[in-house]
Amino acid sequence: MQNKNSILGSLYTAADAIYRDFNSKIVPTVNMKKIIGVRTPVLRAMARDMTKTGVYKDFVRDLPHEFFEENQLHAFIISGFRDFDLAIAAVDDFLPYVDNWATCDQMSPKVFVKNGNKLLPYIKKWIKSKHAYTVRFAVLCLMRYFMDANFDEKYADMVLGIKTEEYYVNMMRAWYFATAAAKHFDRIYPYFEKLDLWTRARAIQKAIESYRVAPEHKVKLRKARGKR
Repeated sequence: MQNKNSILGSLYTAADAIYRDFNSKIVPTVNMKKIIGVRTPVLRAMARDMTKTGVYKDFVRDLPHEFFEENQLHAFIISGFRDFDLAIAAVDDFLPYVDNWATCDQMSPKVFVKNGNKLLPYIKKWIKSKHAYTVRFAVLCLMRYFMDANFDEKYADMVLGIKTEEYYVNMMRAWYFATAAAKHFDRIYPYFEKLDLWTRARAIQKAIESYRVAPEHKVKLRKARGKR
């Protein structure tokens, strides 16, 4: 059975200095010294192996982790859990230690897809957190799991109601509304006029760049850019 040192040894063996330098630029909230430089497919494979062998059990309890790749491993391990209760408890424990957008966004438990009703109370809790990446994850969950046939304006109200200066939260809010514009334009358009100007501008930009948003809707969004 692998211990922490052997897991780190495996990570260092797979290290790529060029990829480390690349990652340090796209996840600027993480100290470069805490990035080893392991590519995502390698991390996903390690996560699958750790889950199969049971090594993950000690690993996910050993928080906080020191390195970015350890956090990524943690996110990928949780994403593979097939039991909702196990996955939700693991996410709830891990979220306070998430310190970057990549780990936040790559944590995607498949078991959440068919358990929206059980997930929603946690989203409502997370969205009120003072921790930026917990809030970001809450909005991400609303976008992933409550955007299709089960979409409701009450979820958009939750995202609209977030008041923060946190860049990575507001970028996720912008992404949420841009995605909603592609799927439920008539229902979501009034929200663009209610958004703070910074988030609105980025939401509109994302929507305009999306091939999923109809051309006539893009025209309407362009006109909304300068409204106060």
